[in-house]
Amino acid sequence: MTVLSVNVNKIALLRNSRGRNFPDLLVFVRRLIGMGVRGITVHPRQDERHVTRQDVAEITALLKKFPGVEFNIEGYPSPEFMALIARVTPAQCTLVPDAPDQLTSDHGWDIPRQAPLLREVLGQLREMGVRSSVFLDPDVEQVRHAAALGKAQGPDRIELYTEAYASAFGTAREDSVFAAYRAAATEATTLGLGLNAGHDLDLRNLGRFLTIPLILEVSIGHALVVESLEQGLENVIRQYHAITGE
Repeated sequence: MTVLSVNVNKIALLRNSRGRNFPDLLVFVRRLIGMGVRGITVHPRQDERHVTRQDVAEITALLKKFPGVEFNIEGYPSPEFMALIARVTPAQCTLVPDAPDQLTSDHGWDIPRQAPLLREVLGQLREMGVRSSVFLDPDVEQVRHAAALGKAQGPDRIELYTEAYASAFGTAREDSVFAAYRAAATEATTLGLGLNAGHDLDLRNLGRFLTIPLILEVSIGHALVVESLEQGLENVIRQYHAITGE
């Protein structure tokens, strides 16, 4: 079984486009929980173009009423971001190597080059009691470098950045690209790292991806919102749960 964590950034983006609290983000989070969703993900950016720091505080307060639902906060580990994590102590913090003005995440960490920063912030997360995950390309060597950071200053999990798989799905490149993800996942499991995945996964391509053993969590937002516009939110969540085994 794999946990579906719904990224609600696009709901917040839609709300922000009109300057009033409609759609109400907390109403949607409650609806998702009522449908059996066991994970909520946000990626608050510096310009607050979608999820805001106030949203993070309000979602944190709401999820205290639902102890079976995990809160995953993604972001670049700037001092401001780490201070936010320290205030709300989510179940999981996923570190991504995004620039402040980046449209969306588009690459994983270069662990050897960025090891000093990662050791520092991953150690901080461990001291906070927050489970850590680092965003990685499907690269066996990067997985090994992540594990080599060590127990005290290394990640609990990796999140495989799945855009390459989604782009190749249904093309002649699908099998070779998928093989790279399977190899990276196998190496992570062998080295004792938990496995998450996310970015451009959807109802079409998720099933094959989850034939990779021991994927603990998938984070899906943009595609899920688009699919819900076409098919209805309840219907889409039911389909995702059928795929993840929840």
